[in-house]
Amino acid sequence: MSQKIRYGVIGCGSMGREHIENIKALDGVELTALADPHPASRAAASSLLAQAPRAFEHHRELLASGLCDAVVIATPNFTHIELMRDALATELHILIEKPLVTRIDDGLELVQRARGRRGLVWVAQEYRYMPPVAEMIRMAHAGAVGRLHQVSIREHREPFYPKVGDWNRFSANTGGTLVEKCCHYFNLMDLLLREKPVRVF
Repeated sequence: MSQKIRYGVIGCGSMGREHIENIKALDGVELTALADPHPASRAAASSLLAQAPRAFEHHRELLASGLCDAVVIATPNFTHIELMRDALATELHILIEKPLVTRIDDGLELVQRARGRRGLVWVAQEYRYMPPVAEMIRMAHAGAVGRLHQVSIREHREPFYPKVGDWNRFSANTGGTLVEKCCHYFNLMDLLLREKPVRVF
């Protein structure tokens, strides 16, 4: 590739900074812009980079800046609908952190808004790329455990990872546990079984 892909990151909290570290590990890319209304988060993200990118308080400033070819949206769940409405109005490629939205109606709206768009949209489901999980998937698909009939997943981790304003402690902000956390596991179960669920209960 003769030209670098210019990335912008919207949302500079813990997940946004994780994406910055991942972008830094890629060849042929550069991080050109950041946006976050929280000054401490912007400063923490900028400190990860040898050359500080342009920093904006509002995501619309970043989207209109002309500094990016692709954006990563890593903001609180309940803000995704507003940001995606604005981002889908551009031709930028978009990687948005899971979940896409917290309400079904908002998801249906975004599907309509995305029709005919040239830029790619990808919802980040990073668990499937973690090396141990990727190896488990590879082994399962290679038949190492025989034919799969059922998959059960249990997560062992600390609850309520600290976030700005503790937004993740409230279902109204996250979409609830099935949306906030279990979307990872639904994604892995679909991938492992190579099937889609008929119903969830």
